[in-house]
Amino acid sequence: MKIGFIGAGNMARAIIEGIISQKFVSAEDVYLYNIHFEKAQNLADQLGIHAVEEVNQLVEAVDTVVLAVKPPIIESVVNEIRTTILAKNSLIVSIAAGKDLATLYDYLETEQAVSIIRVMPNMNSMVGQGATAVCGNQFTSKEQVAEIIALFAAIGKAWELPEEQFSTFAAIAGSSPAFTFLYIDSLARAGVKNGLPKDLATEMATQAVLGSAETLAASSENAWGLIDQVSSPGGTTVAGVVSLEDNRFLATVVKAVDDTIAREKEL
Repeated sequence: MKIGFIGAGNMARAIIEGIISQKFVSAEDVYLYNIHFEKAQNLADQLGIHAVEEVNQLVEAVDTVVLAVKPPIIESVVNEIRTTILAKNSLIVSIAAGKDLATLYDYLETEQAVSIIRVMPNMNSMVGQGATAVCGNQFTSKEQVAEIIALFAAIGKAWELPEEQFSTFAAIAGSSPAFTFLYIDSLARAGVKNGLPKDLATEMATQAVLGSAETLAASSENAWGLIDQVSSPGGTTVAGVVSLEDNRFLATVVKAVDDTIAREKEL
């Protein structure tokens, strides 16, 4: 596979670093374009990939084009490369939030069968622990979807989802890091209230959440089973769990996800 990235932001960098380190592709087969060529060249020099000065030069050189640009400019980018894309019949992969498959296809202004895959990664991709949803249009083969899932598995985990479930995925994987940061900060502030320095309390809370996630990922138990393991009869943990439930912790989280989904659909 020869793969090209249009856009040299943090997500593009994370993906490129991941696929090279995991040997999904060699650095020689990765191309990068950015409207500010110096930015692309600096990143290319660091990673050992190719930087190109013209966007259509990138499309000519690769068979998979990753649109890693911000949503407001993606239409203009597609308009600029559409002739080359259609001539080469390249696979298009978009990570632009909020741009569905039908919209991306409409930007091409064609009736030609063009394979487009929509991808929704989350911010944790930047540390190799991403969660990514993948969906192809009606022209995309199972092999193409599987290949892109494998690509994003290089920076975390990836799943194929129907596009109608992307709003739910955006809430529970895309927005939830913010919810989790808030939870960690709340734990740390409780530590400060009870005498710990804030930096130390934050470090402790972060490690506890990180370890809990890894414990759940490695366990055959469900989450409630692990809660039961930590909760001794009449003990401190069960007192805290009961307090959280008395204050509608579970219902509050569900409501936050519901409100996030509703807002995403409005936008």
